[in-house]
Amino acid sequence: MDAFETCQLEAERAASGNLYLEFLRRDSMSLGLYTLDAGAEDPQTPHDEDEAYVVVAGRGAIMVAGENQDVGPGSVVFVGRGVEHRFHSITERLQILVVFAPPESA
Repeated sequence: MDAFETCQLEAERAASGNLYLEFLRRDSMSLGLYTLDAGAEDPQTPHDEDEAYVVVAGRGAIMVAGENQDVGPGSVVFVGRGVEHRFHSITERLQILVVFAPPESA
């Protein structure tokens, strides 16, 4: 069994100095934790994989293909491969579980 605690993952991510920490990779998918501070700029560019975001904590908005959606704890957003997207208007530090399928290219 692979089991994870968000607080431990966040500690590992913070120690790495990166916004994103991949913590599980399989042939069919990968999982990561993405954290953006309040007021931060999201530097993402479109990915070659489908992905789903699950907001664990915080508040802000996401723009996907020109459409905006407010997000908060419990929000789930699907983004198809190659689609322009980014988080914005972050008012509370966002912690986001990210699922890539297939795994994100290295």
